[in-house]
Amino acid sequence: MSDYFSRLPNFKYTNLLNEIGVDSKIQVKNIFRRAKLREDIFEKISYFDKYLIVGDERPDQIANKIYGDPNLDWVVLISNNILNYQSEWPIPQKVYNAYLLEKYGSYEKLYSVHHYESKRVFNSRNETIFPAGLIVSENHKVEFYDKDLDVLVSISNAAKPISNYIYEERIQDEKRSIFILKPEYLNIILDDMEEIMTYKKGSSEYISGTLKDTEDLFEK
Repeated sequence: MSDYFSRLPNFKYTNLLNEIGVDSKIQVKNIFRRAKLREDIFEKISYFDKYLIVGDERPDQIANKIYGDPNLDWVVLISNNILNYQSEWPIPQKVYNAYLLEKYGSYEKLYSVHHYESKRVFNSRNETIFPAGLIVSENHKVEFYDKDLDVLVSISNAAKPISNYIYEERIQDEKRSIFILKPEYLNIILDDMEEIMTYKKGSSEYISGTLKDTEDLFEK
């Protein structure tokens, strides 16, 4: 079983229906048991490949492409420490424009200025005096003395506007660049998953490696 949900262990939970003839407890999946990559795995960049999400690709589609199993979508997600798919994965194109209009209210606001960024300013030797891409004011100005030309250079239009649309596009582009665990290291993650999801002996709640008890909410 490679899908994430089937790997979750169970625990006994008080049956809130509490009907006559119904067991006082039912077995439910322990959704609080969360898989994660070990720190030493995260630190080994050689275990991963960079991957650029194409179009509206979903984690299950990428898992099927890389590992031959769409149920390993959870490996794609935990490899990038993604906890919230809705907010941390690129928005599908078919709903992207609607999302932007809902967020900004109109095309006018969508294409209005979000912030200003610096332009690269350089001297006669093509040496950077002020880098590009820093958030600056609309009236950002750069002055410097160019030794080779023996002049004081003043650049008054050293800022460029970045619209809300460009700002949002950059966010989506950042989300499209992810890491993929190389297939040859997949068994390490699967073994770790089994270890994380297995209950250990030593407490009164322990029943088995896949089941534990909890306190009865109605017990007096």
